[in-house]
Amino acid sequence: MSGEDEAAPAARAEEISKVYGTGDAEVRALDGVSIDFPAGRFSAVMGPSGSGKSTLLHCMAGLDRVTSGRLWIGGDELTGMSDKELTRLRRDRVGFVFQAFNLVPTLTGAENVTLPAAIARRRPDEPWFERVVEAVGIGHRLRHRPSEMSGGEQQRIAAARALVARPAIVFADEPTGNLDSKASAEVLMFLRRSVDEFGQTIVMVTHEPTAAAYADHVVFLADGRIVSDMREPTAERVLDLLKELGG
Repeated sequence: MSGEDEAAPAARAEEISKVYGTGDAEVRALDGVSIDFPAGRFSAVMGPSGSGKSTLLHCMAGLDRVTSGRLWIGGDELTGMSDKELTRLRRDRVGFVFQAFNLVPTLTGAENVTLPAAIARRRPDEPWFERVVEAVGIGHRLRHRPSEMSGGEQQRIAAARALVARPAIVFADEPTGNLDSKASAEVLMFLRRSVDEFGQTIVMVTHEPTAAAYADHVVFLADGRIVSDMREPTAERVLDLLKELGG
């Protein structure tokens, strides 16, 4: 699928499958998926409920292991890595934004943003921290705790946390799922800006056509397989294709 893209893939899957259970209880969440996610692009993954989109994201991010096939982040192959090696790769190369924000309630906004650097015992890059915070528009919330923020503010803090470590790729799993339309637009515009202005690579799972329209291209899954993809998506075109797929 990457033949049209000049950029080298930031993440790549080759014939990956993920099977849960055995015998009559076997569920094939992914069934021989091969895909490249190009560097410096905003990619979205969509499909009906149970299509395997979140499983694909979790496997490609190194959060879950595949049953068969091969995976790479840049030039590093994940398949065959030890748990310790995977942990190090996720810490050094991968950013995450989840639907549930996953902020630490006892920490301020600034402390949540710099938490990965603190865990890795690294000093945050102050100029970059300030640039990301300014781009996200949450400078006024850095001294507040999550309970004092709106959902949109919490998610923008989570997005800043994902980007401040300068990861090779950011995986976002339904990042607007808990937000109203105004907050969703704010988060999506920031993710879009991070690609356009910072050269970030983003892979986002979403069920919302309006969210997918912010991406450069959309990949569609059904029954654990890639069934279509769309360049320069619009919400209307995405919705029409989802209806065809039964999503």
